[in-house]
Amino acid sequence: MSNLLNSLRAANRDTPGIPAKQSCSAHAFLEGCASDKDSSRRRFLQIATGGTLTSLVTTTGVEFATPHPVLAQSKLSPDAALQELMDGNRRFTSGRLTAHEQDLAILKQNTIDKQEPFAALLSCADSRVPVEMIFDQSIGHIFVTRIAGNVVTPEIIASLEYGAAVLGTKVILVMGHTSCGAVKATIQAKEVPGQISALYPHIQPAVDQAGSNLEPATKANAKIQAALLREASTVISSLVKEGKLKVVAGYYDIASGAASLLD
Repeated sequence: MSNLLNSLRAANRDTPGIPAKQSCSAHAFLEGCASDKDSSRRRFLQIATGGTLTSLVTTTGVEFATPHPVLAQSKLSPDAALQELMDGNRRFTSGRLTAHEQDLAILKQNTIDKQEPFAALLSCADSRVPVEMIFDQSIGHIFVTRIAGNVVTPEIIASLEYGAAVLGTKVILVMGHTSCGAVKATIQAKEVPGQISALYPHIQPAVDQAGSNLEPATKANAKIQAALLREASTVISSLVKEGKLKVVAGYYDIASGAASLLD
């Protein structure tokens, strides 16, 4: 883990950060305050989307409850944001979804000109983990990054820094899940085609810590990746220290649909 942390710290240190706050708000930053700010925004987005890797609905019978009123998500506290995620998962597992009845209102009120997600997720790319659905959230509510094995890379850090520092997300949930193929492949350490094995160094510290049992290794990986986010990003660590952001690890059970916290 120390090698990964050193690599991520170096990448974060060498990468230009979000420009210092100027005379416009975060919302104005997204829309563009002036030409120089537009240029800064473009530079950040280019870093977030084009950086170089340094290491590598509902089903029939579901009951819809009365939808909650549309909230100003960015005003939630970190604890309230995390609670909203977990409450949404309880609605999902009980079949009392509300998100799909909120879509139209959200589109009209919140997301035509801006986005104010209250939470961010680092999730596995597995198709059985539909993040918005399992937390019963809709358009504009959560800022999602996905990668096989839910591992931290410079590009993932850049994206989550943007979510926290610019969009105002209050919690980052790093979520592993049952039957994770990336963790299983790392445990087996077999020869694989293409660049699939590039994931192995990111996940190997969890296997070294938890052993070859898939579930403990997957949970350890989520916790390690969450710790890397807190330590490798000066933007995220500062917000955590100021009490403006929480970074937590979680685990999703594909069979039951339940998400649980690991921290």
